[in-house]
Amino acid sequence: MRWDNLRLDRDGEEETRLPGYRDSAVVRRFDAPEAMDIRFYEVRARSALNRVPKASQMPFRWTVNPYRGCTHACVFCASGDTPVLLADGRTRPLADLRVGEAIVGTVFDGKYRRYVETEVRDHWSSIKPAYRVTLEDGTELVTSGDHRFLTRRGWKHVMGAMGGADQRPHLTLNNELVGTGKFAAPPEDTADYRRGYVCGLVRGDGTLASRPYVRANGRPWVHHFFRLALADGEALERARGFLTEFGATTGEFVFHAAAGSHREIRAIRTQRRADVELIAELTRWPLSPSEDWRKGFLAGIFDAEGSCGRQALRIANTDRAILGWTKSCLDHFGFDVVEESTQSENGLKYIRLRGGLRERLRFFHMTDPAITRKRIVQGMALKSDAKTRVVSVEPLGVAMRLYDITTGTGDYISNGVVSHNCFARPTHTYLDFNAGRDFEREIVVKVNAPEVLRAELSRPSWTHEHVAMGTNTDPYQWVEGRYKLMPPIWEAFRDTGTPCSVLTKSPLLLRDLPLMREIAERGIPIAANLSVPTLDEKAWRATEPHTPHPRARLEAVGELNRAGIPTGILVAPLMPGINDAPEQVERILELAQENGATGIGGIALHLRGEVREIWLDWLRAHRPDLVPRYERLYARGAYAPPEERRRLAELVRRGAPPMPPDDGEPAPAARRVPRRTRFDDDAPAAGARPRSAAAPPAKPRQEALF
Repeated sequence: MRWDNLRLDRDGEEETRLPGYRDSAVVRRFDAPEAMDIRFYEVRARSALNRVPKASQMPFRWTVNPYRGCTHACVFCASGDTPVLLADGRTRPLADLRVGEAIVGTVFDGKYRRYVETEVRDHWSSIKPAYRVTLEDGTELVTSGDHRFLTRRGWKHVMGAMGGADQRPHLTLNNELVGTGKFAAPPEDTADYRRGYVCGLVRGDGTLASRPYVRANGRPWVHHFFRLALADGEALERARGFLTEFGATTGEFVFHAAAGSHREIRAIRTQRRADVELIAELTRWPLSPSEDWRKGFLAGIFDAEGSCGRQALRIANTDRAILGWTKSCLDHFGFDVVEESTQSENGLKYIRLRGGLRERLRFFHMTDPAITRKRIVQGMALKSDAKTRVVSVEPLGVAMRLYDITTGTGDYISNGVVSHNCFARPTHTYLDFNAGRDFEREIVVKVNAPEVLRAELSRPSWTHEHVAMGTNTDPYQWVEGRYKLMPPIWEAFRDTGTPCSVLTKSPLLLRDLPLMREIAERGIPIAANLSVPTLDEKAWRATEPHTPHPRARLEAVGELNRAGIPTGILVAPLMPGINDAPEQVERILELAQENGATGIGGIALHLRGEVREIWLDWLRAHRPDLVPRYERLYARGAYAPPEERRRLAELVRRGAPPMPPDDGEPAPAARRVPRRTRFDDDAPAAGARPRSAAAPPAKPRQEALF
């Protein structure tokens, strides 16, 4: 067999059995620098073609992936902004979740389905055709067609059919999803938000005074005093941090020691005149409060005087001014509130928030109080009056980087609705591997993929539909140079007249250019796409370790186009201050134009998980001048602010060459120009032929689930 010479020790080779495979897998290691700590599992697959949902309007319905797992170890992905409900009541983008993190799932207790705490057990991404599900309340969910949501009538896939091979329960218009509805965006960490938080917390629970006294000798003096005592350290720590940023120095001490069932109460204080006067200034009522101030004030007064049991969220006080400001701020954001009196002689009253868990979560997410114990939802039933009726399910016409997780309960809460764990990182969690590092270090090789594919494409029932490669893992990762599975795969497409395409980071596909040319010369549709992140050496190594040089990819684009193979590029990632200078982007676009790229896209830098610190460390060592900028841009997560992403999008759009006049004749291969530009979640489908500028695909307003 052609891979026989790859064995290191024929007598001592290792075998193992992978779930889902009838025969044992041969485990192989290669004595090469790029193969350190990597194991390859040679298996014999029963099928090579993977089906994309029939209802998809993608330019392909079939994929081929001769490898499971990828050794490129790329550290940036292209999507994942869907907010997921954490166990502490906050949210985090799906792409930013980490294995072991506590989130919210659901369980059925015999009478009700209830929210419970669960954990993330796996986390991965893949490229799949994307669909947008829009709900009555405006929620937009971008998922794969295979993803499932919990409806009033049970679990349903995004796409399916009433009969035939694709028959399965699927979403239809007027289905109602289960959940609280769309999550609110978190507040911006601005000076106004901090000032509002300090005002609410100090006015609600602090002591601030400047009292005049007369000494025994008759001389007057003023005692300046500030103290804030809380049983919850989270709010105290936030307040002290905000005060320090404004310039007020405080000391911390034990106000009351723990005793019996009573928790320890700690406090911060200062008696310096300058500090007390500054805090008094920070807690003045503003003449014209901004939205950020209002959000901060509501968070602060809730941490100080708020409560949230199973039934309602309330904020208590005896001060009419505080009650008035609280109601005014809640009214400003459209909350339905009512004032409740008590029998207390001191005039205690409550401001109660109506609307159930839906409005409670909107309050928590919009204002971001510090105290965790007041904002959890565990134990509550999944009852809500949210408007979660499905009003549309539409294909976006692009393949996107979509994320998925595995949880302890088998589900989780994504943007206010219950999502089922979709399919595990293809081929790995099903094989008892994890979806993280194992995906890069435990590679499954379908050694018989070419033979199986040829047999499948030669069946009389095969209708010669488009088949895409690279939609899951790169078929041209470095080990393909040893296994050589792709040449006979191209031959199978050629001999059966099957339209095909490929998405890759590697110019290794030039090895197979003669076969690709033969396919094109026979009039069989064929296309390719390569990603080109930057021409800067250090930035390239920091973002895509173990991948071929970007210039080599651009040269491959040119060679493919000169050979008549339509090939485009993706500028990814675009890194503020590193490769986003107009002249740098223009140079990439110029080289793309010179090489006849048939499509150009761009993706802003994402800093997900541990990559954030790796990247910041690189900046500190090589570009310390950029550290403050990145800390500001990525202060709230893995993604740059919308305005920064729009700026980067404009760089690519402005630099893209214009469409040539349509004279009815195709441009020579060497002079082809990009047909259109794409950005972020408008990334090209793997191997999809570019469309004309007159018909751009729809752009999702919220990024993706799976």
